[in-house]
Amino acid sequence: MSLRATGAGASHEPTLHCPNCNHEIKLTESLAAPLLEETRQRFNEQLAAKDAEVARKTEALRKEQDAVARAREQIEDQVAQRLTAERSQLVAAEAKKAREAVAGDMQAKAAETAELRKNLEASDAKLAEAQQAQAEVIRKERALADERREMDLTIEKRVQASVDDIRAKAKQESDEAARLKVAEKDQTIESMSRTIEELKRKAEQGSQQSQGEVFEVELEELLRGKFPMDAIEPVAKGELGADVIQQVNGSVGQPAGMILWESKRTKAWSDGWLAKLREDQRRCGADVALIISHALPKHIEHFDLVAGVWVAHPRCALALAVALRQSLIEISSSRLVQQGQQTKMEQVYEYLTGTRFRQRVDAVVEKFNDMREDLDKERKFMGRQWAKRETQIVAVIESTVGMVGDLQAIAGKAMPEITSLDTPMLEGPGAAAA
Repeated sequence: MSLRATGAGASHEPTLHCPNCNHEIKLTESLAAPLLEETRQRFNEQLAAKDAEVARKTEALRKEQDAVARAREQIEDQVAQRLTAERSQLVAAEAKKAREAVAGDMQAKAAETAELRKNLEASDAKLAEAQQAQAEVIRKERALADERREMDLTIEKRVQASVDDIRAKAKQESDEAARLKVAEKDQTIESMSRTIEELKRKAEQGSQQSQGEVFEVELEELLRGKFPMDAIEPVAKGELGADVIQQVNGSVGQPAGMILWESKRTKAWSDGWLAKLREDQRRCGADVALIISHALPKHIEHFDLVAGVWVAHPRCALALAVALRQSLIEISSSRLVQQGQQTKMEQVYEYLTGTRFRQRVDAVVEKFNDMREDLDKERKFMGRQWAKRETQIVAVIESTVGMVGDLQAIAGKAMPEITSLDTPMLEGPGAAAA
């Protein structure tokens, strides 16, 4: 017999189907109540059995967890005991190794201390020798300084004595001779100005390369006119970046050194010129490298030594060339006289590349520039300008004598006497300047 619900009608009551007679029996509350009670009781019994089974398994699981916890505690205690024992053994072994290492280090330190004590004693002996040598050097330097001061005083006395003679003889010259001299200088300056203006005009009409070539030709002509004893040769195109090589020759024609010239006629300065000219200087073996340019580095007004290369404005070119050329000649003479005395040569080189030499040359160039500017004013202010020019000439002589005195102080008695700086010879230039 099967239980099912009727599909039609409004009651929807469940029914039982009889398998024998196929008759459907409505399942009313009176018939279903015993069945429902029986089913509920059976389900409650099954649920209670399940709850008991779950409680039993839960209790078994709790007991198993307690056993695992106790086993874990036992294992941890055993591990802790074993670690404590092994740690004690390890500490004892390491302590033994440390004691042995400390003993070895102490022995090594003792040996090292003995060696250091021996080296210290040797150093003390060397220090005593060095101090004695230093004391000797200081005594020699003091003696050299005394000789230098004595020489400076002697030269100063000579110059002072000669200045009075120069002033007296200069005042004895006639005003007509002075006017002729000024007119001659004015004519020379005017001629040079016309030549320069013509060269500038031609250069401005041509290309930038043509302007540079005109500047190079002008530089060659100025150098040949100022230094007839020297060999002035242009650099062939493609060989070097420089423009002119000046072979400096002494009073008897002996080679004294080489100056490498490069002219620039641009509106802006470039630091790359310095490295290129130094490379050209090394290739041709020049002693001095010099760039002439209207555009100068920001910190230079007239001229200066920049990274081993002299940089100058064109108006200072000849004055700087005179100083550098004279320095090369003096160094060459010192080299011939003092061959084998490397210390003296090093002192000369240090002086030429130092501040004192640059200041000496600065003084010479500034006075020459002042003299050139004053020539334009001499026609109207002859008397006042004559006294000023005389003072400038004295200042130039004093600066030159001071520079020569510095070189003589460095070179010592081996440097030959410069006769042009003696009192009789100083009278000549003063009279000629008048």
